[in-house]
Amino acid sequence: MRLGEILSGTVTAIESFGVFVALDDGPPHPLYPGVGFITIPELSWRRFEAASDVVQVGQRVSGEFLQFDTWNAEARLSLRAMQPDPFHAFAECTTVGRELHGHVTKLVPFGVFVQVADGIEGLIHRRDPTLTPDDVVQIGDDVMVVVTHVDREKRQLFLSRQTTGQL
Repeated sequence: MRLGEILSGTVTAIESFGVFVALDDGPPHPLYPGVGFITIPELSWRRFEAASDVVQVGQRVSGEFLQFDTWNAEARLSLRAMQPDPFHAFAECTTVGRELHGHVTKLVPFGVFVQVADGIEGLIHRRDPTLTPDDVVQIGDDVMVVVTHVDREKRQLFLSRQTTGQL
């Protein structure tokens, strides 16, 4: 197998740590010939709650070969490598200062995550001067934000609260 080669197979098990795939033309394995494995981050570019939100047992999948795990005798695959990265498309048409409508998706000690497009989330850092202690937001709240920085290499979007015209 070569890096980047496309391998196909059938999902045989979904675990909390990843997905097992019985490969059509798999590498030798001491117990299960043709075992492929997809880690949770390699399932999709988009955020999801459970691996079963992305794949189902018995489903046929094709993934890009990443490496062979000699310890577990498994071919590591990526489903997301087979899909265009939505962040790069978003970053191409987004500029600093752009105002966006979003929905609060997650509250963390260091800030607030806001979904501004399908599969695209940005962070309003708690040190942001527009995020005052009086700002009480909940998951699901609609907010207006402004893009302050786009880091294409790290796939990070930084936001600030829009100070006028809040929803």
